Amino acid sequence: MARENRPQRKQEQDDGLIKKTIGINRVSKTVKGGRNMRFSALVVVGDGNGKVGYGQGKAKEVPEAIEKATQAAKKNMIRVPIVNDTIPHETIGKFGRGAVLMLPAAVGTGVIAGGPVRAVMEAVGVKNIRTKSHGTQNPINCVKATVAGLASLKTAEEIAYLRGKTVEEVVG
Repeated sequence: MARENRPQRKQEQDDGLIKKTIGINRVSKTVKGGRNMRFSALVVVGDGNGKVGYGQGKAKEVPEAIEKATQAAKKNMIRVPIVNDTIPHETIGKFGRGAVLMLPAAVGTGVIAGGPVRAVMEAVGVKNIRTKSHGTQNPINCVKATVAGLASLKTAEEIAYLRGKTVEEVVG
């Protein structure tokens, strides 16, 4: 039975997605017999071409927690518009007290971002961007704020369609 499952697992891991583990925390629950130790993992998954998702998983062992987080991230993937290897416009992603300011950058700028935000940008496939994290340095909140900001992005074509105008009228 176990051998039948192994090839499927290999196929899942070789799906062309970029997987980045942001953080692993040891968490404990105090019970009558002592403390139960578990591991919590935060993972970002992207295809490097405009899709990204994040997930959290908790298990008794680190690899199991990472696998659970990866599966959750694959389920929660969103599409992000990318124009010339950067984002189409300036945006601020907010989650809780945390806010991440994201600014489009010229070709050759690179990814100017810290820790968790950098991992999200690399997973989504943005190559030129400037970011600044405000309010919190907590990796979970930074990732959630970044993904919220990326989810709010719209291209000029989408805005023109929503307003019932042409792209030239919107861009002006």
